[in-house]
Amino acid sequence: MSQVSFNNPRNRDLPTNNSGSTASARRTILDRKTNVRGLSMVAALSLVLLVGACTSSKAKTEPAAAQTASAQSAQESAAGLKRFYDQKLNFGSCKGYATTATEEKLYVNPFECGRLEVPLDYNNPQGKIMQIAVLRLPARGERGQRIGSLVINPGGPGGSGMYVAVLSALGLKDSPVLQRFDMVGFDPRGVGASTPAISCFTDKENDRGENKTTLLGTSGEWSANDTRKLMEKCANGSGGKNVLAAVGTRNAARDMDVLRAALGDKKLTFAGQSYGTRLGAVYAEMFPQNVRAMVFDSVIDPRQGSAERRLSLHAGFQRSFDLMAKFCAKKPDCPLGTDPKQSTAMFQKLFQPLIDAPVPAGKGRTLNFFQGTGGVGAGLYVAEAWPRIIDGITQLKNERRGDKLLAITDDFYGRDPNGKWNNFIEANFAINCNDEQRRTPKQEADLRRKIFDVNPFLDTGRPTEGVTRDACEFWPSEPTLGFPYAQNVQGLPDTLILSITGDPATPYKAGTSLAESIGGTVFTVEGERHTVALEGINPCVNKIFADYLIDLKLPADKERCVL
Repeated sequence: MSQVSFNNPRNRDLPTNNSGSTASARRTILDRKTNVRGLSMVAALSLVLLVGACTSSKAKTEPAAAQTASAQSAQESAAGLKRFYDQKLNFGSCKGYATTATEEKLYVNPFECGRLEVPLDYNNPQGKIMQIAVLRLPARGERGQRIGSLVINPGGPGGSGMYVAVLSALGLKDSPVLQRFDMVGFDPRGVGASTPAISCFTDKENDRGENKTTLLGTSGEWSANDTRKLMEKCANGSGGKNVLAAVGTRNAARDMDVLRAALGDKKLTFAGQSYGTRLGAVYAEMFPQNVRAMVFDSVIDPRQGSAERRLSLHAGFQRSFDLMAKFCAKKPDCPLGTDPKQSTAMFQKLFQPLIDAPVPAGKGRTLNFFQGTGGVGAGLYVAEAWPRIIDGITQLKNERRGDKLLAITDDFYGRDPNGKWNNFIEANFAINCNDEQRRTPKQEADLRRKIFDVNPFLDTGRPTEGVTRDACEFWPSEPTLGFPYAQNVQGLPDTLILSITGDPATPYKAGTSLAESIGGTVFTVEGERHTVALEGINPCVNKIFADYLIDLKLPADKERCVL
């Protein structure tokens, strides 16, 4: 791949409505009832509703001393990784990087792409390699103004950083951030255009709703044979069990440090949302001396174990469901009725039958319980999507059809108009299997029951005892993240932590927990949504974001933004 010329970076304008295929793709995205910054980018590429299993009595808590040792080990191993740290990223055309037709329309000039080589196993740097796909929009300011690269992670895990870098560049097109930084997104190992990529299901299997690895993706019935076959299916499609074992967050953090060096940055400037806050926190734990600035948007609490976090998350989604139901109840034709206290029961009556009797959803497809509740859950990430959820529930109630809900689910999980799926769900499953604590069948069944207690709109009405298992139980490696993680991090510059008061997926108080663990300033954003900074939707947040990244200026005490 040829070296890219940077003769006139300030002339590399973002696509406009007159720029052909890219503008068309942009209009297609933004013309949805809930635009990409309101659903597709946030809901589909931030914190998905967790693996329906990934938690065990074999789980171990990694003490702070062990984490310090892991950081020291990461530094000491750098000598054996010299050939990776010394590589120069060659950027050129993004042709061949897209995994869906939607991405193909967006990955065009002025965006440019390259591939970063990293070891599959950092303990064996002479062994097999992985290629990390990277997309960049060069800084558009005058010469001498460029500060460096802004590396982003969109969440998931399993979200494509390349895709969201394009969308963020559109959302932030008027921000001084794009004048001073190269916007850089990468598909983490196992994700999207990076190779090898996790692959467990065919497009047809996804269309039939057979990809049931998230909590919303199953009514709870797993057998040991099912979970063993699931692991083997993923291994066969992804390049082997060694690939499945290699895609955890700690390895992704090591990749990010190699990327920092290959981009020519002495210090990392990073913005992560949702799961991206976990990746950023782990990087801060392992490489604190290599950080210039970090923005954490909608934080995962590093002190919470898997079970506690899942319960917290689902309580948040029930809260958002209840608020949506109250919004709906103001209209006489609300499909959940005009009494919000009865909305959950009405929802269960409409959706539980989908477990055994999916309904037609157009073009030969059907909507099952997983897909229906998945569409509703996706829309709950942002209040702007509530009308679209209500419209879909109305169609299900009045017509016994699921076209509209299935369309939300398709957006959430990354299906393009041609029926091509990205690997978001599969990568999410694999990364979580490498990170999260695991549980015995009894522990999993107990947790599922507790989840239905705090999040009853998702209750299947089926028993959980004896049929619920950890989908990761036969994973070829033990979890490597450790809980709690990123504790008592020393030597890290002050970070900016954005917490949204009505965040359904990552509770507001998690920001304080992260700040106490790694140091940082918590900034309050009032609103009902999950993530905000990379979307560029709020002038107040946009200014806080830019001031910190460019000048390392933190907001004043008691200052806040309202969405």
